[in-house]
Amino acid sequence: MDTKTLPACPVETTLTLISDKWKVLIIRDLLPGTKRFGELRRSLGTVSQKVLTAQLRQMEDSGLLTRTVYPEVPPRVEYTLTDLGYSLRPILDALQSWGEEYKAKKA
Repeated sequence: MDTKTLPACPVETTLTLISDKWKVLIIRDLLPGTKRFGELRRSLGTVSQKVLTAQLRQMEDSGLLTRTVYPEVPPRVEYTLTDLGYSLRPILDALQSWGEEYKAKKA
């Protein structure tokens, strides 16, 4: 994403980059390490191949992850968070803590 098209508000910028449900879950699944497309699709459950591909491309364009294609038959494609992607860990940790507290209060 071009910095000229980013919102002026930093919170809005963050939401622009990770506001989609699938993007947050992709980041969650890549925090432990590199995963192949099929592994991501299985761990996300109901996401379609088309949507997952689009989300991964957007995240690659934003600099949150890298895509590595290995010249094999069948082709092997792996996704890894960049340093920028890993820098979102505190945000996901905060979301997890908040969700746990919310569930505990509603139980």
